[in-house]
Amino acid sequence: MYRSRRYKIIAGVCGGIAERYGMRPTMVRLLFLLSCILPGPQFVIYLIMWVLIPKEPERPGYY
Repeated sequence: MYRSRRYKIIAGVCGGIAERYGMRPTMVRLLFLLSCILPGPQFVIYLIMWVLIPKEPERPGYY
């Protein structure tokens, strides 16, 4: 799994999860935001994933 370059807003974590599991990036972002309403370490997990998950490698002609 990689952080997305194409569906990136902040760090590409939600976009990468969406690409990996065949979901829409908007849906993953919405689910993340809704989960932040509940108590728990969601934001900390996002930051950890930002650090640990590598950015998607660049491909020639990608954009």
